[in-house]
Amino acid sequence: MTQADRGRGRRTGLAVVVTLGILLTAGSLRAADPGVRPTTLVISDGQGSVLARVPLAEDGAFTLRYRNSLYGTVAEERFIAVAGRFELQELAARQLAVLEEYYAVSERPIRAPHGWWQAPPAYRMALDSLTVAATDLGRRTLLVAGQAPLELWRMVDDAAPSVVLETVPAG
Repeated sequence: MTQADRGRGRRTGLAVVVTLGILLTAGSLRAADPGVRPTTLVISDGQGSVLARVPLAEDGAFTLRYRNSLYGTVAEERFIAVAGRFELQELAARQLAVLEEYYAVSERPIRAPHGWWQAPPAYRMALDSLTVAATDLGRRTLLVAGQAPLELWRMVDDAAPSVVLETVPAG
């Protein structure tokens, strides 16, 4: 190894260390940023009465799982909360036909290691609130990492089976 090669290696190593330092500093600044606040998902009935408040993890992810009435199989709509809104990120189902025929997806569904079929939605959907049917047939359930599953269909009666989901800053 020549003296020039050693010099280049040191400069490259220094550049890597500086880049890592910048990335780590940016990460800690983001964590300390008062604008980045935890989010709570608020579930209300059709009349506006709050049924539950569920804190979301820092990544803002949550899933609505239900039984598809046409195919009789389980499907999921996976969301992420971003700046007081939430966006549909992915669709998943135990049966491929649900994604191919029931949903509009942007790519061919892939088989995930855990046995589910999944694909991104064909259309971007960013919402301030979402009204969903919480019927005994669909058994819609809210899934949030670190929280017990919340069976939305058990929280309302058959006469008014809808629930509304909204995000609010935690606290």
